[in-house]
Amino acid sequence: RAARARQAAFVPEEVDAIVKESVESVLQAVTYTHARVPQWTSDVIEACMKRLTQLHKPFKYIVTCAVMQKTGAGLHLASSCYWDSAGDGSVTHRWESKTMYCVVSVFGLAV
Repeated sequence: RAARARQAAFVPEEVDAIVKESVESVLQAVTYTHARVPQWTSDVIEACMKRLTQLHKPFKYIVTCAVMQKTGAGLHLASSCYWDSAGDGSVTHRWESKTMYCVVSVFGLAV
């Protein structure tokens, strides 16, 4: 019974690992280039969504991605959700390289 409950649950550690791998697969070997940011954000989101849907869990997912050049400027991101905290969940993952920051948020809404 516990295994079945975990199978249908939003597991933050599992989602965070997916996000980390997705971001690294797209951004690990690149240097910040303003013109390429739209493609990179799309690629990160698509990689996350593909892996999340392969989990075959009863969730609708929302994935956001922000990429920012490292310049010393401040960045503050916030979100708020009105949902069922017993079944829904979210993860925000911050990744950085020498030239950029990437922040990805995943919201999982139980269906």
